[in-house]
Amino acid sequence: MRNAFAREITALAEKNEKIVLLSGDIGNKLFDDYKKKVRGRFFNCGVAEANMMSVAAGMAMCGLRPVTYTIASFSTTRCLEQIRIDIAYHNLPVIIVGVGGGLSYAENGASHQSCEDIAFLSALPNMKIICPGDAMEATLALRKALEQDSPVYLRLGKKGEPAVHQAPPDFAIGKAIIVSKGSEVCLLGVGNMLPTAAAAAKALKEHGITAEVVSLHTAKPLDEELLRAAFSRFSIVATIEEHSIMGGVGSAVAQWLAQAPDQKARLLEFATPDRFFHTAGRQQYARDCFGLTADNICGGILRALKPGKN
Repeated sequence: MRNAFAREITALAEKNEKIVLLSGDIGNKLFDDYKKKVRGRFFNCGVAEANMMSVAAGMAMCGLRPVTYTIASFSTTRCLEQIRIDIAYHNLPVIIVGVGGGLSYAENGASHQSCEDIAFLSALPNMKIICPGDAMEATLALRKALEQDSPVYLRLGKKGEPAVHQAPPDFAIGKAIIVSKGSEVCLLGVGNMLPTAAAAAKALKEHGITAEVVSLHTAKPLDEELLRAAFSRFSIVATIEEHSIMGGVGSAVAQWLAQAPDQKARLLEFATPDRFFHTAGRQQYARDCFGLTADNICGGILRALKPGKN
């Protein structure tokens, strides 16, 4: 995703002289092409992420379109106050890009893991949160984010995520994308868990269960129209995210469901548990430990469909 982001912001900045890219001391080689083609509009703010947010806010107040870029935990947790007061409070069009959301940097320990960022930022008024499901969605999400006149948090994976879309889908903030149709179960894949949701659907098919796969790329605002349709059509709707079960997209869907009329479907949430990951290991190992795998998701859904038989 990060390579797709770098290519797209370079192309967009060549056409829009108001775009300014700020980095928290990462991605210097990643943005070599940007710096060559868009001179004078790249600022390495160093390991001073809170200051970077305040600088971006000032630029936005001057009519520029600042985009900040660094590791997701440093984009959010480290500078939450500046995002809240300098950006969200003033409803400024700053795009905050967090790369490596969730467990992407699991091997670097808790400081680099970001399983609380959606919870933190979704509580802020004016903030929109987009979690692209693959590189193609990341490209489209950046374009749409730059059309907004309010703050946007763009939560990216790291690199090497499988492509889900073969052609560019219709992409709109707050409107989920149906990746494949199904009739019994609906799998809402969030961000970099979309490929896992698609793999879980294939596993369910081997058990005779047809699952609809949806890219729920916007964590805030939710696609309430799609949720109404899904909970009225399917027997199970499952949220699948690389984020804490506390305050993530599953929590947001549950909150929406509590306010909705009686629905047919049962909600299942697949997310990281309410605890830190203390064991060293790469992203896939961390996912295995937390049960964020296609096989575990398939098994959980089968048990819910047929209690006591799996």
